[in-house]
Amino acid sequence: MDYIQVGKIINTHGIKGEVTIYPLTDDRYRFNDLQIVYLGHDRRRVIVEGARYHKNMVLLKFEEFDNIDDVLPYKGEYLYIDSQDRVILPEDRFFLFDIIGAIVYTVEGKRVGMVSQVIQSTGNDVYVVRNDEMDQEYMIPAVKEFIISIDIDNRRIVIDPIEGMIG
Repeated sequence: MDYIQVGKIINTHGIKGEVTIYPLTDDRYRFNDLQIVYLGHDRRRVIVEGARYHKNMVLLKFEEFDNIDDVLPYKGEYLYIDSQDRVILPEDRFFLFDIIGAIVYTVEGKRVGMVSQVIQSTGNDVYVVRNDEMDQEYMIPAVKEFIISIDIDNRRIVIDPIEGMIG
């Protein structure tokens, strides 16, 4: 079975076994439709009892857990779904997990770095591109003016940066 990361468990919430999830999707309300998820590196299968929302986070309750001690070991772990349960996105829309880890190149073929994070904002997303060789980070707005192509299968993004955007 192939798994897809959909969130990161950043903390527990309360004492009854709820967890706070940082969603790795642009539509956090997709968690309403989840019935089965897999927790952590061992991919423990659990049933979603309920989803609530607080600020930009998702609060999940699982049928298998009823106290904080049950969920505490999963703090810092990722939440997965079966890849067959993934939502089909329209063209030019991508999951965050598809973008994170992609290698970024300029239109001239120069390697810029790897996407380490996606910052979601109301206007547009921003790709944080890390160049470990130069110990630099670049902020690339995820807009058509700068993002020329995204090849998910090959984990490759091509950008056309303006002067000063990258070192």
